[in-house]
Amino acid sequence: MEYINGGVCAAKGFRAAGIYAGVKEGGDPSKKDLALILSDAECTAAAMYTTNRVKAAPIYVTMAHLEDECAWGVIANSGNANACAPNSHENAELMCEAAAKATGRSARDFVVCSTGVIGPELNVQAIVDAAPALSEALRADAEGSTAAAEAIMTTDTVKKEVAVQVELGGKVVTLGGIAKGSGMIHPNMGTMLCFLTSDCAISPDMLSAVLHEVVPRTFNRVTVDGDTSTNDTCAILCNGLAGNPLIEWKDSSYAAFKAALTQVLTHLSRAMAADGEGASRLITCTVHGSRSEEAAERLSKAIVASSLVKAAMFGADANWGRVLCAMGYSKAPFRPEHVDIKFASVAGELPVCEKGAQIPFDEDKAKEILSQNEVIIDVNVNEGDNYATCWGCDLTYDYVKINGDYRT
Repeated sequence: MEYINGGVCAAKGFRAAGIYAGVKEGGDPSKKDLALILSDAECTAAAMYTTNRVKAAPIYVTMAHLEDECAWGVIANSGNANACAPNSHENAELMCEAAAKATGRSARDFVVCSTGVIGPELNVQAIVDAAPALSEALRADAEGSTAAAEAIMTTDTVKKEVAVQVELGGKVVTLGGIAKGSGMIHPNMGTMLCFLTSDCAISPDMLSAVLHEVVPRTFNRVTVDGDTSTNDTCAILCNGLAGNPLIEWKDSSYAAFKAALTQVLTHLSRAMAADGEGASRLITCTVHGSRSEEAAERLSKAIVASSLVKAAMFGADANWGRVLCAMGYSKAPFRPEHVDIKFASVAGELPVCEKGAQIPFDEDKAKEILSQNEVIIDVNVNEGDNYATCWGCDLTYDYVKINGDYRT
């Protein structure tokens, strides 16, 4: 398995584009806000969505369009969430109709997504007017993927894009993805959009199964601020053009594709956590030695979601007591008197707690370790063989500045 360039255009038969349509009133014309991904062949498709009880209209439209487990493309906008808004369902359908008319497909062939401010009515006419130019801008190269990735960004500061290749049944299969996510992110399926494309031949049942196995161990282990959004969608389209034997069972080819998907979603998960709103560093927390993977995940999530832990990481303060405290309210089983904690980064590693109690450590060394771009919180509960890794970021002054006037 190896990383390659190309994002959602790396796989055979996929094109993508991103342009400025003027979705948001007073928007910046230099900021793309409308994306399109299109396959040259019909795709097996699957998706997962936000667990928020309040769901945006595009989610319901996408659910309906994927009832036949097939799709040809994705249309998505930034600048407006089309959630809890007037005419939201109708406008989501109009987006699909615009994409269909511009590409010669059917409206039901499209996944539709939106991201941005909740409440205001979507300026769907801007999308309808821009659809022909969007279709004309489609490209089957890295620039097409990058344009689409940029068009779905909101408060993201960097695009999130990746692709890998793996050999299945003697054929090279490619899997690529783009994502957006910076704030309003918390398990499960924190505020994010993710579009995945592959030329793998795989049955609908197996595609849905692999997505539901990998997302909980990647995207659902990311937390930035404790808020779960209304629009979160992770959709995957596979057109089968790689020519590999169809994956119909959980065999070795399924395992290899699952490993590739895990690699792609882990990369995107880390990228979202590192780009958390106002963040200055990525926090990676691994809890191991646990009785079960579920318990380890709950403990790890509680740690990276803790505002006090996040604030301590911002200040490069080795306040390990906050780590243990967060574990204590996670409701996961563990014995505090068995817990060992250490902090690590490229600057080294430093044990700070042993058997639930502080041990002597060098504060200056701790400061150096915790001042790096990625900080690792390593926790051993010494009760079993299971582990889980979750990702988050520190809590900075800029987070409040960004969200204090997000709407205005």
